[in-house]
Amino acid sequence: MEGPEVIVADTHVIVWDALKPEMLSTKAQKAIREANKQDGIIFCEISLWEIAMLMKKGRLTVDASYLEFIRLVSDSNNYIFKGLSPEIAELSADLFARTNKDPADRIISATAIIEKANLVTSDKTLRRSKRIDTIW
Repeated sequence: MEGPEVIVADTHVIVWDALKPEMLSTKAQKAIREANKQDGIIFCEISLWEIAMLMKKGRLTVDASYLEFIRLVSDSNNYIFKGLSPEIAELSADLFARTNKDPADRIISATAIIEKANLVTSDKTLRRSKRIDTIW
């Protein structure tokens, strides 16, 4: 498959790309490179909250404050910040209702579907879904 024009990045992909790019698959790295040259990478705003929570809980440590880290990350790629629209909210309320209780996963997945974009994720549950086109 030729590189997509725009992709959606799962939260861990954003973090790994910034801090541990070796954790990304070759296909994920290529998709990020290609999207940077084309229409960009959707950074769901729920990922801002997820990253803040990871830092607050000590599960993600960086040598910068949260706001400094987010500024550095947002400057590192052609990120397009995408908030919660009524369409994304409606779809995420039903999406994976029985199999995935994580609201961030559901919002990020719904964003990919609504935007008709591939989701870059290592999450096996999301990758197995027939409802989302994923790259890993």
